[in-house]
Amino acid sequence: MVTGEDKGQGTGTGQGTDTDTDTGTAGRSGAGGGGALSGKVALVAGATRGAGRAMAVELGRAGAVVYVTGRTTRERISEVGRATETIEESADLVTAAGGTGIAVPTDHLQPDQVRDLVERIDRDHGRLDILVNDIWGGDLHVQWGRKMWEHDLEKGLRILRLGVETHIVTSRYALPLLIRRPGGLVVEVTDGTAGYNRRYREPFYYDLAKSAPIRMARGLAEELKEYGCTALCLTPGWLRSEAMLDTYFKVTEENWRAGCEHDPHFAISETPTFVGRALAALAADPDVARFNGESLSSGGLAKEYGFTDVDGSAPDAWRYLTEVGQESGTADVTGYR
Repeated sequence: MVTGEDKGQGTGTGQGTDTDTDTGTAGRSGAGGGGALSGKVALVAGATRGAGRAMAVELGRAGAVVYVTGRTTRERISEVGRATETIEESADLVTAAGGTGIAVPTDHLQPDQVRDLVERIDRDHGRLDILVNDIWGGDLHVQWGRKMWEHDLEKGLRILRLGVETHIVTSRYALPLLIRRPGGLVVEVTDGTAGYNRRYREPFYYDLAKSAPIRMARGLAEELKEYGCTALCLTPGWLRSEAMLDTYFKVTEENWRAGCEHDPHFAISETPTFVGRALAALAADPDVARFNGESLSSGGLAKEYGFTDVDGSAPDAWRYLTEVGQESGTADVTGYR
């Protein structure tokens, strides 16, 4: 997730509407329990791949109905250019995990499409309990290593539209449905905790795109209080997304540790399922309002709820990257996973 070029969330934590990474239907530990979200309706905006897909699957594993959106379908490929991951596949994985997955092709930069999506959820279920804004897809526009005035302006503004405007449009139409019932949860997904992102996440447009969801969660937390709803920001750690594996490190999930030869700090990385379990734990927590407005991470929440990644470890990437630092020539993850 944080490489020499700072390749974002995949979240992402990523994602107009595509995020990076796969998950499959691997088991989960301590995150919500079977059926903990039965009867709940969720919208994971930006669930084509990556953190978004994993979060949708884990919500499904806990019994939720999950609407998954994105631009890449079996008939159409988004600008991200990865034809092998589709929203239909994401929906199938949600259903296979035990939930109900519903794929709705949506470009979240198109207000009419988002409005139609929410109206469909309202017609079908009359409620929305969980909104996850994991929309991204901006990595291909980032010109790493360039100053703000050197960065292509059109590409920079596209990054902000994909990473910020999409979240705003989605919340604008989804929140009136979510606030009908107390207990609604809004999750803004980004790359990096508020503490870590106090540093400059160059380049300029990337920094803005990844800082904005933290502020959006804080603002929505204030506006949702009177409705008994909660808003927070969630980030995965160093995410082993599809692109991270097959493009940046040229490894697979099975031999991912070989990527440590390229960057030894890759040893702190995590699967997308880890942040999916974090989300499922939050969504099933009756006292989730205690996190209202906060910036949370998969590694930090693993300590809170006791879940693990698929290999039984609990990597705390942001604490590691803060205390050890990627500039260190050696990587020792002892005590960090």
